[in-house]
Amino acid sequence: MSLSLKLDRIVDRAAELRALLSEGVSGDTFVKASKELSEIEPVVARIDELRAAERSAAEAQGLLDDPEMRELAEGELSELKERIPALEHAIRVALLPKDEADDRSAILEIRPAAGGDEAALFAAELFAMYQKYAALRGWRFEVLEYDDTGLGGMKGGIAEITGRSVFARLKYESGVHRVQRVPATESQGRIHTSTVTVAVLPEAEEVDVQIDEGDLRIDVYRASGAGGQHVNKTESAVRITHLPSGIVVAMQEEKSQHKNKAKAMKILRARLYEQRRESLHATRAADRRAQVGTGDRSERIRTYNFPQGRVSDHRINLTLYKIERIMQGELDEFVDALTAEDQAARLAADV
Repeated sequence: MSLSLKLDRIVDRAAELRALLSEGVSGDTFVKASKELSEIEPVVARIDELRAAERSAAEAQGLLDDPEMRELAEGELSELKERIPALEHAIRVALLPKDEADDRSAILEIRPAAGGDEAALFAAELFAMYQKYAALRGWRFEVLEYDDTGLGGMKGGIAEITGRSVFARLKYESGVHRVQRVPATESQGRIHTSTVTVAVLPEAEEVDVQIDEGDLRIDVYRASGAGGQHVNKTESAVRITHLPSGIVVAMQEEKSQHKNKAKAMKILRARLYEQRRESLHATRAADRRAQVGTGDRSERIRTYNFPQGRVSDHRINLTLYKIERIMQGELDEFVDALTAEDQAARLAADV
C-alpha cells in the first residue's frame, strides 16, 4: 500500500471516530473510540501539514513561468523541498508499530560483574547516574533495594522509575557497561577494566501477568547486613521462587515482611512480563538486533573511559567526550541516537 493511500485511510478513520463520538456514545465504545482518536490525531495533524506543504509546492511550481514571481517561487520551493521529506519521515516514524511497553514505568536493576571493588564502585555510580537522569526528566525514582559494600560501592540495586515513557527512554540501557580508569587503590597508576550489568524491565501490572499462588515458594528469613536491630529479631526478609520459570526474587530492604513481599512480587511480575516479551519477539530481524542490540545483559554496550574523558556506545559507534556530564545524568544524546537508529532500522525493514 502506498504512503498516500495509508494517509487517506488514517484521515478517514479520524473523521469516522469524530462522528461516532459526536453521536453521544458511552461505555466501552466511548473509551475505545476516544483512545484510538487520541492516538491518531497527532498523525492526522502531521498529514494536514504535509498536504498543505504539497499544495504550496504545486502553487509555487506554477509561478516559475511568471518572471515577476519566479524568484519568490524558487525560494519557497527550495524551503519546501527540505520540509516535505522531513514531514514524510516524521509520519513514517509515527506509523511504525508501537512497543506496547514504551509508555510504561520501569524497573532498573544494576549489579557489579567483573572487577571486584572497582566494579562495585562503578555500579553505585551508574545507579546514581540514572537517579540523576530521572530527576532531569521529572520522573519518580524509588529505591527498592540497595545492598552497599560499606566501601562506597554496591553489591546490587533495584529501583522503580515512574513517569511517562520511562521504558521507551531507558530500554536501550540494558547490557554490560564497561569502565576503564585508575582505581583509587592503584598505587602504580595502572588502568583497570571492570564491568557492570544493567537491566531495564517494563513495569507489569497484575492484569498483565497472572501469577498462580500455587506456583510460588515463599521463604522468610532474618535480614542480614545493615538495617538496625530488627535484623536480629524478626524474619522480615522474603525470598519468592516462581517454580515454573525458576525465577528467584529476594527482598530485605524494608522492616516489614509484608512490604518486602509486595516489592518482590512487583519485581517478579516485571521479570515474567519481560520473559514473555522476549519470547514473543524472539524472531526479530537480525539487522535490527545488530543496530541497537538485543538488550541481553551479557552484551557489552558501552565503555566509560575516564582517563580520556569519553563514553562510547558500541552499538551505534557514537563517542562523546563529556564523561563528567554524562555521569551527572545527561544521557539524552545517547538515548536520542539509539532511538533514531532503531527507527531507521525498522523503517528500512518496512520498505
